[in-house]
Amino acid sequence: MTDRPDGVRWRPPLRRRRRADWAAQAPTWREARPTVITEALKRASARPSGNWFVVGASRDVRAGGPPYGRTVGGVEVVVWRSDTGVLHAGPGACPHLGAPLRDSRVVCGTLVCHWHGLSLDGAPFAGWEPYPVHDDGVLVWVRLDAVGGEEPSERPVVPRRPAAGSGVDAVFTAVGRCEPQDVVANRLDPWHGSWFHPYSFVDLTVARSPRGESDDAFVVDVSFRVSGRLVVPVRAEFTAPEPRTVVMRITEGEGAGSVVETHATPLGDAAGERPRTAVIEAVVAASDRRGFALARAAAPVLRPLMRRTAGRLWRDDLAYAERRWELRSTGRLPG
Repeated sequence: MTDRPDGVRWRPPLRRRRRADWAAQAPTWREARPTVITEALKRASARPSGNWFVVGASRDVRAGGPPYGRTVGGVEVVVWRSDTGVLHAGPGACPHLGAPLRDSRVVCGTLVCHWHGLSLDGAPFAGWEPYPVHDDGVLVWVRLDAVGGEEPSERPVVPRRPAAGSGVDAVFTAVGRCEPQDVVANRLDPWHGSWFHPYSFVDLTVARSPRGESDDAFVVDVSFRVSGRLVVPVRAEFTAPEPRTVVMRITEGEGAGSVVETHATPLGDAAGERPRTAVIEAVVAASDRRGFALARAAAPVLRPLMRRTAGRLWRDDLAYAERRWELRSTGRLPG
């Protein structure tokens, strides 16, 4: 290693690990006790959300662009921005004859229904009442009091992230046939990482499990696989700040401060035969390396790669969540 001019010792981000078999790693099933995961899920479920739900990426709702629609808990929602960037949200059905406003147009900042031309500027009109909406710079949240059923809050519980402008963010979305709690339970089981995702994680050890409400983080030592035997070792914490969010934050190693936020948004209502949940995952990567400025400049190229990586993981993790829902719904959940 050599010292940089600023006195900070340069460290290589990659490590070369010894060759090892997937089956040769230490089993984790004894540590992954169902009661530990269940208790962590119960604590997360008891925390307030203020009735806020993530509906999509901030980047997907452009100033002057088309409206963005999503169904949350069986409620149609439409979101759009004015030409100056002001965010609006409200019911997704036109108050006239119920046209889908997500398919309409935004003209000079006003949402114009494509069936009969009724215009909505974001203020109440003819029974159409706007929803509280919040843009945290990466994600768009909408408050739906009728769906959440909690005491409403002025703002959602937004996890702490790298300083604005210092990172590269990407948002991945997928839909599974399960409930939000099944997605959260998947993330509160870090022990499955090296077994279920050997293409991404190796040498995973849970250094500390939650000890209760005051110490409710999973602390994990893990290496991200880059290529072949090249890995990036880090220490990370998994926490659940509200019922539908799990945050993985790198606390030591390369990219310290980077976060992966997994948000689970229910799509259908409780009366549906089989629930559907949107996994909306925000990755905010940061680094103190000087060369990271190049990564920020190349963000438009990196985002599709970041989404592709998340998609590979969620292909398997949604299978986990869907299986968990199937076992719960038939009374066969182990433990």
